[in-house]
Amino acid sequence: MAIGLSTMLKKTETMLGSDHASVVSMNLFVALLCACIVLGHLLEETRWMNESITALIIGSCTGIVILLISGGKSSRILVFSEDLFFIYLLPPIIFNAGFQVKKKQFFRNFTTIMFFGAIGTLISFVIISLGAKHFFEKMNIGDLTISDYLAIGAIFSATDSVCTLQAGLLSAFIMKKLYIGRHSTDREVALMMLLAYLSYMLAELFHLSSILTVFFCGIVMSHYTWHNVTDKSKVTTKHTFAALSFLAEIFIFLYVGMDALDIRKWDVVRDSPGQSIGVSSILLGLILLGRAAFVFPLSFLSNLTKSPDEKLDWKKQVTIWWAGLMRGAVSMALAYNQFTTSGHTKVLGNAIMITSTITVVLFSTVVFGLLTKPLVKHLHPSSKRSSTTALQITPGSSLQEPLLNGDSIYDPYYDHIDQSITFRMFLKTPSRAIHHYWRKFDNAVMRRIFGGRGVSPVVPGSPVETSIRQWSEGVEIKEQNGEP
Repeated sequence: MAIGLSTMLKKTETMLGSDHASVVSMNLFVALLCACIVLGHLLEETRWMNESITALIIGSCTGIVILLISGGKSSRILVFSEDLFFIYLLPPIIFNAGFQVKKKQFFRNFTTIMFFGAIGTLISFVIISLGAKHFFEKMNIGDLTISDYLAIGAIFSATDSVCTLQAGLLSAFIMKKLYIGRHSTDREVALMMLLAYLSYMLAELFHLSSILTVFFCGIVMSHYTWHNVTDKSKVTTKHTFAALSFLAEIFIFLYVGMDALDIRKWDVVRDSPGQSIGVSSILLGLILLGRAAFVFPLSFLSNLTKSPDEKLDWKKQVTIWWAGLMRGAVSMALAYNQFTTSGHTKVLGNAIMITSTITVVLFSTVVFGLLTKPLVKHLHPSSKRSSTTALQITPGSSLQEPLLNGDSIYDPYYDHIDQSITFRMFLKTPSRAIHHYWRKFDNAVMRRIFGGRGVSPVVPGSPVETSIRQWSEGVEIKEQNGEP
C-alpha cells in the first residue's frame, strides 16, 4: 500500500512538473509573439524585413539563448507537430489569402496561373528530382531510394492544382436564406468561420487538396457569403480572418527559427559539414534553375494569347521567378514526414536531408526575403495613386470591402462588348472571353441563388436590403447638400 502511494505521488509530481513546464513554455512563446508584433510595428516605415523574417530571426536568437541555458541539450520550448501545423496553423493563412485576393485580377489571369501551377510545377519537379539523384549519388550521402528523390522534388517544387468549392457555396446559401445576423452577429461570424474550416477538414477526409480547397473557399465566401451578412459581421469577419492568419504565420516562423537549432538534428552531420553545405547549395541551385526553366518559357507562350497591355514583360517575369524562390514551414513539415517521424534521425542520408531543408528554408526566407523589396522597387517604381479609388460604393455594397480594388460590377472592357463574342476574339484573348461568359452566368444564375453584390433579391430585413437603404439615404443626403 505504501509502495503504491509513493508511486502515485511520484507520478503526480511528474505530471505537475510537466504541466508547469508547459505553462512556462506557452508564456514565453506568447511573449515572443507579442515581441514580433511590436518589432514589426516599429520597423513598419523603414524596414526591409517583413513579419515572417522578423519572427524567424527572433526565433533563432531565442533558440540560441535556450541552447546556452540548457547546456546544449535543447533549443525548443515547444515540440514541432505536423498535426498542429497542417490542421490548425495552415488553414487560416490559406483561407485569408483566398478571402483577400483581388478576384478580377486572379480570374482574368487564371489560365496563366494554372499554366504555371500545373505544367510549371511538373517541369520544376522533374529538374529537382533528376538533379538531386544525379548529384547526391556521386556525393555518397547515404542510401536514398527513388521515392526519396521524388519526394525531394515534390518538397521543393510542388504546387497542388486540384481544388473544389465545397462549403463556400453552402455558407453563402445559408447566410442568404436564414439572415442569422438579424438576431446575432456572433452566430453569423462563428458560422462563417466554422464552415470555412469545415471545407479544409472535408478535403482532408476525402484525400483531396485541402490547401486549395480552403483557398477557393475563401474566394467564394468573399464573392457571395460576405455580401449576405450584416455590416457588423462584414467588419468583424474581415479583421478576424486577417488577425488569425497574421498570428498563425508569425507562430510558424517563430517556431521554425527555434526548431532549426535543435542540436539533435545536427548530431549525425556534425562530422561531415562539407556534405551538408554541398547538399544545401545544390538544392538552392536546383530551385533557382527549376523555377527559371518554366517561368520564362511559359511566360513567352502565355504572352502569345494576351493583348499588348496584359503581356508579361521581362520585369514581371523576373518578379514572378523571384517571388517563388522562398521556401518555408511547409517544406520542413513535408521533409519531416518523409525522412523522420520525430524531427531528428540517426540515418546519415535522412539527417542530411533534414538539415539541408532547414538550411534552404532559413537562407531562402531571410536572404531572398530581404532582397525582395528592393528588387520590386527597382523593377517596378511605385506611382502615386489617389487614395479615393480604394473604395467604390454601389447599390448593395458597403464601405468595408475585403480588398476588392478593381472588382466593381462595371467593367468598361466587358460592358461595351456585344452579347456575342466572335471566334477570332476568343482565340486572341481566351482568358477575357471565358471571363466574359462567366460574368454573364454569375450574374444570371449564381448570384441570384447564393447572393452577391448588387444582384441579390431585396428581402425586408436582409443585409442586402439594409445596405441598399443606407446607400439610398446617403444619396439623398448628398442631393440635399448639393454634393455630386
